[in-house]
Amino acid sequence: MTAWLMYLGENAKRVGGGYDDNSSTHYSWDSRVPNATSVQVGDQIVLWDGNTSLGLSVIEDIETGTGTKDLSSCPKCGKADIAERKTMTPKYRCWTNGCKAEFDQPAVETVDVTTYRARYEAGWVDLHGHLTAPELRQLCEEQKSQNALRRLRWDDFRARVETGKNATPLSVVDSARDLIVGGHTERTVRVRKGQPAFRAALLAEFGELCAFTGPMPATVLEAAHLYSYAKNATHKAGGGLLLRRDVHRLFDLGEIAINPQTLLLDVAPQTRAYEVYAQLHGHPLTVPIKMTHKKWIVQHWGMHREKPATAIPEQKTGPTVPVSA
Repeated sequence: MTAWLMYLGENAKRVGGGYDDNSSTHYSWDSRVPNATSVQVGDQIVLWDGNTSLGLSVIEDIETGTGTKDLSSCPKCGKADIAERKTMTPKYRCWTNGCKAEFDQPAVETVDVTTYRARYEAGWVDLHGHLTAPELRQLCEEQKSQNALRRLRWDDFRARVETGKNATPLSVVDSARDLIVGGHTERTVRVRKGQPAFRAALLAEFGELCAFTGPMPATVLEAAHLYSYAKNATHKAGGGLLLRRDVHRLFDLGEIAINPQTLLLDVAPQTRAYEVYAQLHGHPLTVPIKMTHKKWIVQHWGMHREKPATAIPEQKTGPTVPVSA
């Protein structure tokens, strides 16, 4: 299994590179970055900001494109090993052995590059502050590497996260990787084009109600597809419900499903280990659904549950009580 430590910070090279990043959803780089072509769909990634861990996930998709990039180098030796100094003059110094030139302006060359943008939202696990920079460096295959993309010893990293300080289970990442790499070829994903209109229609239909947990502020409700948007690429009537973000992600991964026979929630055993989600197991939906919804519910169940749809023993009755985040 391949894993990467990816730098997402504010050093001059990354900020000046114009990269499009969002720590919990996507990360960008280009062909001038070492290991640029080695990162693949299904790889585990851990993001850090140079001081601490931010989180981890598994790559769902990598979009490629073309662009240009300005490369700065030493005007004397032509090497790129230069650094900007904040208080000393001249402003720049070359750190290449045998050069050590000082200068006010670097040489700049504009080159063509291939751009890469990895998406990994479904399996994101927040680990902000869980591991320090020294700990992360020690878990890399090359501990002294300065590359933005560094190979990580995944088994050692996982052991540290799941058993060390602030121990965090990584079952969500496992589920995401199984779906992406070796499991179902179809998977429900959050929508792309047309999402705002789709969400607005669901808010008009259901109001500010999470279909799993009850009344919620509109700001935390997302439009969830009951079918594989990746395959259909269209917004189908009766194909969506409003879900709170965390349960939306678990629904996408199949950690929560809707039993098509009983219309009660079925929470995967590993997710039931958390009380906030165990409360949802056997819980009825909080909104009325139509026959068109049931069609997609059956499809989602077939994708994520091998067992036949039967009644869930721990059914709950009575009024719906919102479950806190």
